[in-house]
This record gives sequence, structure tokens and C-alpha cells, in this order.
Amino acid sequence: MFYDLARRFMFTQDAEWAHEFALNNLRRYANTPISAAWKQSIENKPVNFLGLEFKNPVGLAAGLDKDAQCIDAFGQMGFGFVEVGTVTPKAQIGNEKPRIFRLPESNAIINRMGFNNKGVDNLVNNVKASHYKGILGINIGKNKDTPNEKGKDDYIHCMRKVFEHASYITVNISSPNTPGLRDLQYGEALDDLLQSLKNEQLDLIAHHNKHVPMLVKIAPDLDDIQIQQVSESLLSNKIDGVIATNTTLSRAAVQGQQYAQEAGGLSGQPVRTRSNEVVAELKRLTKGQLPIIGVGGIDDVASAHEKFDAGAQLVQVYTGFIYKGPKLVKSIVNSL
Repeated sequence: MFYDLARRFMFTQDAEWAHEFALNNLRRYANTPISAAWKQSIENKPVNFLGLEFKNPVGLAAGLDKDAQCIDAFGQMGFGFVEVGTVTPKAQIGNEKPRIFRLPESNAIINRMGFNNKGVDNLVNNVKASHYKGILGINIGKNKDTPNEKGKDDYIHCMRKVFEHASYITVNISSPNTPGLRDLQYGEALDDLLQSLKNEQLDLIAHHNKHVPMLVKIAPDLDDIQIQQVSESLLSNKIDGVIATNTTLSRAAVQGQQYAQEAGGLSGQPVRTRSNEVVAELKRLTKGQLPIIGVGGIDDVASAHEKFDAGAQLVQVYTGFIYKGPKLVKSIVNSL
């Protein structure tokens, strides 16, 4: 009831203003009596994944809480894990506004935020100040002004900064909103990046005496040959897991809707089917050897189970959570 009322108000406002309004209030009131408005008691449905025990398999996807301001509040909603970021070495303001657009006919959103964040040091400070004790993923990227040939330096810098504070680290090479970023998903550029990051991960494991799994987040817009090449690269470089998928550039499912032609990544129901196909293809190509987190178009129990049936061991929500609120998490977990 609380979320339905809050959403009714926020959906009358500019999408980015509403996003910031919600985050500011979640941060401010997470550890006060007001948090009763969103707290949920959810039965534990533990899942062992990458050597970590998740209290349930439903997580918050990266992008909603880029600076890790609201970890405590999201933990109180009953998520089995929370992923924050994408964070970059230096603070950056992202792309020009407006840059978030709702497509309510399809329970969808288009965003072209462009990795707006306050930098990795700020994120680490926020994580250290939080009271959250659950599984925390930290999603890392490169700054917009860093050329691709030096991109791995940005990822390595972020990995070093967040390693001891993360339960797992996600390498984001699939956002469509940083020019050229998706080129890192292909061929020699991908192998070079993954080999460098794997070597850094092994050094950090030895230094900290702590294993922090590394996952790679990929796009839904890869064709079958590209998915095969990515799968081979992930396996050959001994990457711990994959997150499938990020937002799509396709507009086939939203033609004619207001804002459909805005630039950026489309998320929500329109990416559901393609995301399922990518998850299933990854499972087939890797013969189940590569752990998968499924994300894209999950906004009810049925769409979550599609991801599990396709081969995902865990799922994440973002756009569905914006449209449905915390009750979405509880309904999926209760269905398991």
C-alpha cells in the first residue's frame, strides 16, 4: 500500500527527480522508525552460488544505487543480495538531462545516464558506513574520457579499491551509454581485458587472503556467434560467472510509444524474452559450467521463473522493482 501511494506521486514527477527523491529518503530514513514503511520479513530460501550463501536468490541489479547510498534500506526490503554501481575511478556527471524516460505501457524505462557517479572512493566510504551484512556486489566500469585501449586500467583501479569490501565484483562492459564501451565485449579486446582482470583478481586474492568472485555483465544485443565467442572467452579466462543481460538498444517491442525513439538502453518487459534466450544460450554453450545471474524484464513470479528455467541460479530486478516495489521481491521468494 505504501509503495502504491508513493509510486502514484513519483510517476507524476520527472523520472530522474523521482529517482533521486526516493534514494535520498531511503538513505535518510533507513535506520529510523520510518523504515517500517518498506521493511519486509521474507522467509530464507538460501542459495549457494560462487561459494557464497545468499539468503534468497532475488537481488537488486546495479544502476539503481550507483553510489551505494541506500544499501541498508534495500537490505531491509528483503533482497537476497544487493549490487551497487556502476562506479568509475573518477566522479563524472554522466550524460545531459533529461536522460530517463518511462514507458508505462510496457512497464519499461529508457535511460542514458552514462555512469553518473561520485567516484570509487566515495562508494567505498558509503559501503564502510553502512550496517548491511548481506551479500554485496560492486559493479565497476571505466570513465567516459578513458580510451578503450586504456580501459583495463580503470577496471583494475576500481577492482583494487573495492576488493576487500565486495562479496563479488561485476565488470560492466555492456552499458550502451558510454561511447565504445560495448566494443570491449568482442575478440582480442575482451580477451586482453579479462586476462588482465583475472591476473589482478588472483593477486588481490593472495594479498587479502579472501576470494572475491568476478562476473562479467553482457548485453542482450549480441548475436549467436558473439555469444559463443563471449562464452569461450569467459571460460578460457576462468571468469567466475556472468550476468545476462544489460539493457537493449532494440526498440522493436515499443514502436509507437511515447519516448520510444529516445537514445539509451531500454529495460523492463521488452527485454524479457531476449534476455531469457541469452541466458539459455549461455547455459547450453558452457554446458552449465558458467554460473549465471539472470536479469531483464522480471516484474512478476512467472518472469522470474523463466530466468530460472533458462539456466540462471540467481535473478536481479530493476525496472520491475520500480514499477512494482518491494512486494515483487517477496512474491518471487515466496513462490520458490
